[in-house]
Amino acid sequence: MVRAIVGANWGDEGKGKLTDVLAKDSDIVIRFQGGANAGHTIINEYGKFALHLLPSGICNKGVENVIGPGVALDIEALLKELEEVHKRGVPEPILKVSSRAQILMNCHILLDTYEEERLSDRKFGSTKSGIAPFYSDKAAKVGVQVCHLRDKDMLRERLTASFVKKNVLMEHLYHKPLLDVDEYTEKYFALGQAIKHMVCDTNVLMHEAVKAGKSILLEGQLGALRDPDHGIFPYTTSSSPLAGYATIGAGVPPWAIQEVIAVTKAYSSSVGTGVFPTKMEGEEAEELRKRGGDAGEYGAKTGRPRDVGWFDAVATRYGCMVQGATQCAMTNLDVLAYMDEIKVCVGYEVGGQVSTRFPTTPTLKKVVPVYEVLPGWKEDISQVKRYVDLPENCRNYVEFIEKRIETPIKILSNGPRREEIIYR
Repeated sequence: MVRAIVGANWGDEGKGKLTDVLAKDSDIVIRFQGGANAGHTIINEYGKFALHLLPSGICNKGVENVIGPGVALDIEALLKELEEVHKRGVPEPILKVSSRAQILMNCHILLDTYEEERLSDRKFGSTKSGIAPFYSDKAAKVGVQVCHLRDKDMLRERLTASFVKKNVLMEHLYHKPLLDVDEYTEKYFALGQAIKHMVCDTNVLMHEAVKAGKSILLEGQLGALRDPDHGIFPYTTSSSPLAGYATIGAGVPPWAIQEVIAVTKAYSSSVGTGVFPTKMEGEEAEELRKRGGDAGEYGAKTGRPRDVGWFDAVATRYGCMVQGATQCAMTNLDVLAYMDEIKVCVGYEVGGQVSTRFPTTPTLKKVVPVYEVLPGWKEDISQVKRYVDLPENCRNYVEFIEKRIETPIKILSNGPRREEIIYR
């Protein structure tokens, strides 16, 4: 069984918790895209973790955790995360790193930071983790793969070629110090030595695992609306968070993926710049933000307050569609227990016309959400274990949304911890 766990919205949907929960019955968990620019928060018997590169199955003993070739690998960030996991008493994890994964370096972070500074009020809301410059290098074929770290001369050759254009930007556009090839060669060769015991051909590993019928979780980062082709461009990430990309970023055959679980919150949230139609403002937003999960609605990577809003059925139906979702998992259902009434966006009004289709970004900026209002349930549901035991208004809310997103909601999260989960 091969299952992809992906986001239906703007990211921050709770994919980490779901991966952690399902990993206990899995053989392999593999990250297939993105880098350390976003975090997956998980809470289990070892404590609370904000994972940025490590797969979210890392706390499950005996599970093989893999960083696939589609990941932007910041080795320093990876080693720091591993150290934190060890400190917290997690059993020695099984971690494999693709020899084809490309390296995100300090120069990418510098370029990302300087570009956001240059753009000023026109910036894209980057986390300044180097993601856009990294994927630019990958597309331009001047990046460095893990396999290049084995040979110092080869590494220096790759860096020398890559730094020609970068140093033109450093000197003439950003007016910053030039990048030093020798310094980077020594640093990243040493980092390569530090992870060489983890490195393998994960393509062979994954194809053999599929052939053997192993249980595999494909873990994505961010959500469908941050996809550069299908999302709210240009307020997107630089790699595809869609389940379809998992076949590339993880290295599994397309026919192998049997389930796509699209994760959505029971309300909407978003970190970073972009278009967010159902956004709340003022005290209403701050109240939901404070109640949102174990640590509230603040970015796991940045700590920035997330924008929060009413559930957007138009955006979520679109997200499930482009993900090819076979089912949906809804998180943070317990958070809404304080509300007397709950709004759900069921359409967008543009120019006097109401549509249920998710438009391109220029049109999305003009939409006015059309809401239906449902009664709240005003009852703590965090201890509920069975769907039938949820309050009637809570079940009505789930089923109302399920009908409008046209995807079955099979899993409900009613708290941040691993055991707080309901299966339908």
